[in-house]
Amino acid sequence: MSDNLPTIEFPAAIVDLKYPLMRLRQALDGKGPVRIVAMGSSSTAGRADVVPYPYRLEMYLRQYFKDVVHRPDIRIDVLNRGKGGEEANEELVRFEADIFHDDPALVIWQVGTNAVFHNDQYDVDAVAGNIRKGLAQLRARGFEVLLIDPQYVTKMLWDDRAELSDKMVRLIRDAANEAEVNLFQRWALMRHWHVQNNVSFEQLLDPGDPDKLHQSDWSTQQISLALKSAMIKAIGLTA
Repeated sequence: MSDNLPTIEFPAAIVDLKYPLMRLRQALDGKGPVRIVAMGSSSTAGRADVVPYPYRLEMYLRQYFKDVVHRPDIRIDVLNRGKGGEEANEELVRFEADIFHDDPALVIWQVGTNAVFHNDQYDVDAVAGNIRKGLAQLRARGFEVLLIDPQYVTKMLWDDRAELSDKMVRLIRDAANEAEVNLFQRWALMRHWHVQNNVSFEQLLDPGDPDKLHQSDWSTQQISLALKSAMIKAIGLTA
């Protein structure tokens, strides 16, 4: 990837979260450690030498509360519960051990990519049904949830996957709206960078990924920064 990194935008219409993160704010105002669980597939778990977003998010949030809010006593742990190759179908089985057990202040759930990438194994409508089922379980237990939709990358746009990707993104948005949970629009944000800011797929993609599915270290960093800023704003602070 070129050393000349592009200038990109973070449009509020895309990045801002719809609902305030009240439970997270209450946890931050408390005395104990603040736990956030990141559930998902390889975008969450990490791949090769690309540092995944949960570890970056933890670092950025800790830096913010130390340097901006001047609360170095606040301990924020982002627990990485990602498993590569999984989709909502398999992740529902892990909720008890990987989410409920830790009683997090926020659940970040990255979904939808494998339903499109492995379209020979998954039916997107069935996956969307399991996303709705998972959201119902999380909401019934009082968790705040933030969904993350798929990444805008080459593999998600090849052959019949472009139409399927659009459908999956729409189904995730509908599920978030029905459950009244937040959605971080990764697809729309990365598409904006590619279409409006002229960011090449070479810069968005991990150069070591033959599947052309996973994000580069740089684009993962930018997504993590955007997510951090969106969360800070949603808890009522200035990013």
